[in-house]
Amino acid sequence: MDLGLKNKVALVTGAGNGIGAAIARALAAEGVHVAVVDINIEAAERVTSQLRERGTAIRCDITDEAQVAAMAESAASLGPVGILVNNAGFTRDTRITKMTLGEWDAVVDVILKGAFLCARALMPAMIEAGWGRIINISSRAHLGNRGQANYSAAKAGLIGFTRALSLENARHGVTVNAVAPGLIDTEMVRALPHYESVRSSVEKNTPIPRMGRPEDVADLVVFLASERASYITGDLMHVSGGRY
Repeated sequence: MDLGLKNKVALVTGAGNGIGAAIARALAAEGVHVAVVDINIEAAERVTSQLRERGTAIRCDITDEAQVAAMAESAASLGPVGILVNNAGFTRDTRITKMTLGEWDAVVDVILKGAFLCARALMPAMIEAGWGRIINISSRAHLGNRGQANYSAAKAGLIGFTRALSLENARHGVTVNAVAPGLIDTEMVRALPHYESVRSSVEKNTPIPRMGRPEDVADLVVFLASERASYITGDLMHVSGGRY
């Protein structure tokens, strides 16, 4: 199936590992030139080395307006950026009574402010071209998780952000969708001290009895970025093995 992506240019944030790295690899496999963006440039370069000359590593703190502007300019050297994947994010888990303002701000700023700054920087060129794809990586945590008030709020906010942008920009040929992964077997998850108990719980309680793979998310992102998804916008799709 021809997805119509060859020689398009994509920018993926938080692409130095995990889901972001899998998305970068999947897009490159379809012939897309990928700007691999991460605050850890060494990680971004490792991923870029896997993309067979279809990747460029860019270091960026996406909560910094000036750095995002410079990142957009650097990515544009590959060609007009038509695909933006707002994937960057992390957790700082604790109960709300113990959560510090710094833990709240760190998580919300990267997930929400970062998505806002990146979309604002790249969308004008998409509108001018009459074609664009924005895919925001939310999480099943938008439904709420204990100890994740910051993360759940940010990921839920990303869904509202998705729907607002989709309404603003559909007439310009720009679609905006969100993907909500469940528990995905990434390096970050494997580093948890209770990883084995987490994996066992997922296998017992998920209709498809396994943890998700980064590629499960990446495959959906590639589809949403493609011409085959041109009539889908403002939507939220879960990749959770049927667990809600």
